[in-house]
Amino acid sequence: MALSAWFERSDPQPGAPGLRTLNVSHSEWRQAIGDLAAADVRLVAMWASRDGAVPVPAASAVHEASPAQPVATVHAMFLARPGGLTLNLRHEDPHAPYPGLETLFPCAARMQRALADLSGLHSTATDTRPWLRHAAWASSYRPLMDSPETAAAASGAAASDAAAAPATAAPAIEAYEFVRVEGEGVHEIAVGPVHAGSIEPGHFRCTVVGEKVLKLEERFGYAHKGIELRFTQLPILEGHRLAARVSGDSAVAFSWAYCQALEGSAGMAIPSRAAWLRALGLELERIANHLGDIGALGNDAGFAFGQSQFSRLKEYVLRATQEALGARYLMDFVVPGGTRVDITDSGIRILDEVAGMLEQEIPTLRTIYDEHEGVRDRFTGTGTVTAELAQRLGLTGLAGRASGQAYDLRADLPCAPYTALAPVKCTRTAGDVGARVAVRFDELQESCRLLRRILEMLPAGPHIGDVSAPADGAVGVGLIEGWRGPVLVALHAGPEGTIRRCHPHDPSWQNWPVIEHAIIGNIIADLPIINKSFNLAYSGHDL
Repeated sequence: MALSAWFERSDPQPGAPGLRTLNVSHSEWRQAIGDLAAADVRLVAMWASRDGAVPVPAASAVHEASPAQPVATVHAMFLARPGGLTLNLRHEDPHAPYPGLETLFPCAARMQRALADLSGLHSTATDTRPWLRHAAWASSYRPLMDSPETAAAASGAAASDAAAAPATAAPAIEAYEFVRVEGEGVHEIAVGPVHAGSIEPGHFRCTVVGEKVLKLEERFGYAHKGIELRFTQLPILEGHRLAARVSGDSAVAFSWAYCQALEGSAGMAIPSRAAWLRALGLELERIANHLGDIGALGNDAGFAFGQSQFSRLKEYVLRATQEALGARYLMDFVVPGGTRVDITDSGIRILDEVAGMLEQEIPTLRTIYDEHEGVRDRFTGTGTVTAELAQRLGLTGLAGRASGQAYDLRADLPCAPYTALAPVKCTRTAGDVGARVAVRFDELQESCRLLRRILEMLPAGPHIGDVSAPADGAVGVGLIEGWRGPVLVALHAGPEGTIRRCHPHDPSWQNWPVIEHAIIGNIIADLPIINKSFNLAYSGHDL
C-alpha cells in the first residue's frame, strides 16, 4: 500500500498541525511499517498506553496463577512529507511480543527496550537487555501498566525481602552484557557514568587499539526519575510544569509541546499574542543554548578565548530574558491557554538591543573561529556522520541538518506564528564537528532575525485564554522544534481532569546511537569534543 493510502485512512490528530492517527491490526502494523520505511519516513517516538484489563483464560497453564493482564496499545509516530502519522497497535496479550521496528528504523531499538522496562511489553527484537531499569525495581513490575495496588504490593514485597536479608548481604546488581571486541592489542576504556564537572551520568565503553576507537557502546538510564509515572499523578492542567522540567535546557520546547497537546485535545485555540510570545521564548532558548555550546566547543579545542566570549554573550541573553520575561530560564513561561506573563514595551526594547548586539558580535567571533588553525584542526573531519548514515540511523534536529538532513518543523510543519515568520533552514553536508558548529552559527543569526521580527510584529491582545480539561479518553500530540530537534509530548486524558498517560520524547533518543558511529576511527581524545558537538540530553533521554 502506498504511503498516501495510509494517510487517507487516518483521522486528524488533535494537537500540532499536520498530524494524523490510525488504528491498525498486527498484520496492518507490519505492512504499514514496511511501507513507511520504503517512503523515507522518519520515526519520531514510540510509547505504550494502558487501555484496561482483560481476564486471563483459565485454560492457559502459563497464566493460570496470574491476575488479569492490562490491555495495552503500542504507539509509533512518524514524520513524512504529508505530515505526521501515529500508528496505534492494540496489544491484548502482554506475554506475546509485538513486531519490532528496529530492522527498518534502527533508532527504535532503545525506545523498544525502554518501553519494555516501563510497560512489560516486549518486541520481537533480539536485544532484550534492560535500558532504564538498572535493577531499581523488580523485573516483573511494570511502572506504567500495573495498578497502584500492584505497585504497592511489589514495593511491600521488596521491603520485606530487604528486611529478611542478612545485614552483610550485597545488593543484587544485574550484569549488563556489553558487546565485546576481541583481537591483539584491543582493550577497553570505561568512561563514566560519573564524570568530572557538573554533567549528568552516562556510561561510555570504548574499545580501542592504541588511540584509535574501534567501537563505542553507550549505556544510560542512570538519570531515570519516573517522570512518566509522575505525570499520571498530576492534574492535567498542571502537567506543563513537570513537562518544562523534563530537560531543563529545553523547558520552553517541552512545555509548549505539552500545552499544544492539551489545548488541541480540549479543542481550544490560544490568543494570537500568546503564540508569538511562545515563539519568542523558544528562540531565546535556542540562542542561549547555541551560545553556550559554541563556547564549550572552543574550550574543548583548547581555545579558552572562545569559551569566555560566548559565556559573556550567553550571560547577556539570560539577563535580558530575566528583565523582559521574569526569569533567566523560562521554566514556567508557557502555561495552558498562553503564557504566564506578557512583555512590556521596555522588555521589547531590551530584547531588541540584545539581538542587535549579537548580530554585530557573532560574525566577528565566527571569523576568529574559522581562521584559528588549532580550532580548525580539531573541528574539521572529526566525528563525521555522512548524509547516507544520518538518513539510515534517523539523525535529527541540529545534528541531522549538519549531515544533509534538511528537516526543521518550524518550516516543514509550522504552527503559528512560524507560518508568518518563514524560518530559513540552516544546513551543512560535511557532517563533522565543524559542520555542527557551522549550523549553530547559522542558526544564531537566523534566530536573532526571527527574534527581532517577532518583537516587531507582536500582535496586540491578551496573552492567555481560558482552557478547560479535555474529555476522558481524549488524546493530543504536541510537536515543537526545540533547539536540539523535534520535541514530542503525547497526552492521554483521564477522567475528571486527570492524566491517563503522558509521554515526553527528546530527540536525543534518535541521536545518541549515532555518536557510537561518529567516533569510529577517531582517537579516544576526541570523544569529548565529538560528544559535545551533539550535546545530547541525559535527563531528557532517561526520563
